[in-house]
Amino acid sequence: MTVIHRRTLLAGSAAAGLAAPAIVRAQGDWPKGTIRFVVPFPPGGSTDPVARIIQAKLSELTGWNIIVENKPGGAGVVGAQVVAKSPPDGQTWLVVFDSHILLSAFSPNPLPYQDSDLQNVMLIGRTPQAIGTPPDRPYKTFAEVAEDARKRPGKVSMGVLGASQALVLMTYVNKENKIDLNLIPYKGGGPLLQDTLAGVTDAGISSLTAISPHFRAGKLRPIATTGDKRTPALPDTPTLLEQGIKSYPSYSWWGVYAPAGTPRAIVDRMNAEITKAVRAKDVTDKFVDQFNMEVLTTSPEAFAEFQKVEQARWSKIIKDNDIKGD
Repeated sequence: MTVIHRRTLLAGSAAAGLAAPAIVRAQGDWPKGTIRFVVPFPPGGSTDPVARIIQAKLSELTGWNIIVENKPGGAGVVGAQVVAKSPPDGQTWLVVFDSHILLSAFSPNPLPYQDSDLQNVMLIGRTPQAIGTPPDRPYKTFAEVAEDARKRPGKVSMGVLGASQALVLMTYVNKENKIDLNLIPYKGGGPLLQDTLAGVTDAGISSLTAISPHFRAGKLRPIATTGDKRTPALPDTPTLLEQGIKSYPSYSWWGVYAPAGTPRAIVDRMNAEITKAVRAKDVTDKFVDQFNMEVLTTSPEAFAEFQKVEQARWSKIIKDNDIKGD
């Protein structure tokens, strides 16, 4: 039985190699009334509770009036557009999941905003994805899945979230390792995991946050993680790279953006205050316990560089393989 050591997850990342910026006093009388955290997804999932946990602690520490507004639609496009078109006055912020940076690559038409309409504020944290299989399947590692998929092309199935980094990653894994795994895209993480649990698919890939409860319950067997090293949450489960699978390190992550043109003093102040909120022990504990999150709290520059590298890598794979978002 797999033991999930959630409490041993790193609360600060040496890999990030980045210190939180010092608090910079914002100019003028900011904030001017209520601050909005826009979440471009409905309640549920992970982004909404991440935003609300930060909102509660930030309000407690600063006394600011902060509300979370859910603006779902278009796989995140609707909410992102709301923020991109908002005044750059520090009153509106966007809290997103990793799929945000792939929207332009997946969309067959131009988005109603440009990436340059939003400016990076910070990367909050990340968690690797994990691959699980029903206990009645014979696989103990992903390498065994790959070998079976080579012997039985198209017969071994894996559930993936549509228009996601997981879909792009597994398409790359299929191509570069010369395997023929049948990738089945789902419109939601819930249905994906339901079918994996029911044995409709032979395996499923999801964020460690979503799939961990099923590992702990023994309803799914972990066979790989997607990070650059093993996660403390699954110390006995090797990464894809460890298993000799040609891949890229892949993480689910959460970040914050502001409308382009928001004064740097305000951006720095919000970055510093969110960092204090997230690094508070009770909040860090929640993120580790509930999301298996490795807390990062990066600078705006580090987040922008991270996005640049990730966007270039995954967008190229999407284009080269003509991957569709639906």
